[in-house]
Amino acid sequence: WGVFEDIFCTKEETFQFLEGVLDEVVTLFPGEYIHIGGDEAPKTHWKACKVCQDRIKTGGLKDEHELQNYFITRIETYLNSKGKQIIGWDEILEGGLAPNATVMSWRGTEGAVEAAKQQHNVVMTPTSHCYFDYYQSDNDNEPLAIGGYLPLEKVYSFNPIPDGLTKEESQYILGAQGNLWTEYIPNEKQVEYMVFPRIIAMSEVVWSKPEHKNYADFVSRLENFHKRLDALDINYANHLFKIEGNLIAEGYELKTLTKDKTIRFTLDGSEPILTSDVYSKPIPITKNTSIKATVFNSEKQLGSTFTQTINYHKAVGKKITINVEPNKAYSGSGIEGLVNGISGSDTRYGDKEWLGFWGDDLKITIDLGEEMDVYSIETRFYHAPGQWIYVPNYLTIKYDTREKQKVETSGYVDKNLRYVKLNNAKVFDEITKTRYIIIKIPNYGTIPEGNQGAGHKAWTFIDEIIIN
Repeated sequence: WGVFEDIFCTKEETFQFLEGVLDEVVTLFPGEYIHIGGDEAPKTHWKACKVCQDRIKTGGLKDEHELQNYFITRIETYLNSKGKQIIGWDEILEGGLAPNATVMSWRGTEGAVEAAKQQHNVVMTPTSHCYFDYYQSDNDNEPLAIGGYLPLEKVYSFNPIPDGLTKEESQYILGAQGNLWTEYIPNEKQVEYMVFPRIIAMSEVVWSKPEHKNYADFVSRLENFHKRLDALDINYANHLFKIEGNLIAEGYELKTLTKDKTIRFTLDGSEPILTSDVYSKPIPITKNTSIKATVFNSEKQLGSTFTQTINYHKAVGKKITINVEPNKAYSGSGIEGLVNGISGSDTRYGDKEWLGFWGDDLKITIDLGEEMDVYSIETRFYHAPGQWIYVPNYLTIKYDTREKQKVETSGYVDKNLRYVKLNNAKVFDEITKTRYIIIKIPNYGTIPEGNQGAGHKAWTFIDEIIIN
């Protein structure tokens, strides 16, 4: 699977062939809508094809994007003549939208807003909240998935009506759809595991007004609903007894949304048992700490063990500012999450520690509060070109020396690595005393031809910034 440059030529024989195929599809499926795709179609061969270039000239088209619009519009016109309407991925907006098309918005919400403002119907299905092939737990025992991270709570938090629409324009948002792509899913039971209970959360999302949603209440009802799933022999994922951990001013906070349960924890690396300490207040953090915690009832452990390692480096809890906020879909625990002592998942960029930025150049400033001896700065970037995520080509670090002079150094990134750990100890010939550290991270730029998302801005995902 992947993105390939071999797409349909715009010669007449192509349309004759496609119309013949669609004639059979129309007779097979009585529904009103037919999804025609339209996503991830590189224009490379169109640019080199004489037939396609002649089509652009004779049709008075501006470029290959308008040629795509011509192609989609011809298919739409044919299907309309058969009493059908088309749905296409949001790329069909490029070069102009076919007159009656419904848009399925997957690359975020921008396409949905654009289509709704043009009075076209929209189905919301952004990757950030609707891709059920993403991991749903940070547990290492989860079955192999394509990547990403979409826990149940994030699905439930989805608002299908994007910002930027008037009340009238929002009427064009028909609803939302959960997607499950099966490249990494070998059998039906794993399909069930990836879909349930996230599809239940999505169902409640689309039939509820945002002000009527309550995740804690949803969890309590879902726990009881498990009995029905058991009766139906559905292989659902059970992460209801998951523990949520957060570093707050008072220490490390643990919580679970399931009612009448107890959290027990250890700090010595051992597994929690029925006689382990009961969590009742935030755990003070003053040094490197490893926490293990589990939910119990009065008789036994429920769910898996939560493990969190906290690296209490010099920047933990210090003031941090950034020139641009992370993308709303991947804002994690906020910019402060870059200096909370907690590193993100090695395989799931959608967790609350990784921060995602779409096409932005970053300037991050860390104030250590006072001059300190600094000998290393480390961070990681996520690299997943298949999901439009690219490691930046380089970064620049500036810091104040004791004489208040700015010293600048560049760290280069190995793009062959899926995750990159930059250790800039070599930046300093000796221990440097500094208070302010500025990290500039230029975005990778435009995704090159032949890759998924070609022509679009690349994402940058950054993890904990560790200063020692």
